[in-house]
Amino acid sequence: GKMTTRLKKNRHSRGHVTAGHGRVGKHRKHPGGRGNAGGQHHHRINMDKYHPGYFGKVGMRYFHKTRNQYYCPIINLDKLWTLVPEKIRKELAEKKDGTAPVLDVTRAGYFKVLG
Repeated sequence: GKMTTRLKKNRHSRGHVTAGHGRVGKHRKHPGGRGNAGGQHHHRINMDKYHPGYFGKVGMRYFHKTRNQYYCPIINLDKLWTLVPEKIRKELAEKKDGTAPVLDVTRAGYFKVLG
């Protein structure tokens, strides 16, 4: 929760005129601008160093993109067996004639099988 007042740094600074902010430089409100100001100007070095690729565009625009048309959940081949119930898996393991289960992946909510 909240920090108790008596432990704050400001209590220690009572009686000292500038409260640790100096007379010459002074403690001004927003000396570098608010928020992300100056990313392409006076804060450029920081932006280039720690946030490369922050500015500019990439890719093509797609007006009124409806996500429904691209709804296509995927499942990998190695994960397919997780869709087969435990009981059926045991039964097929006992058989030795190489029968495989038939899976409707759309019933499980997947539209595309990868791999």
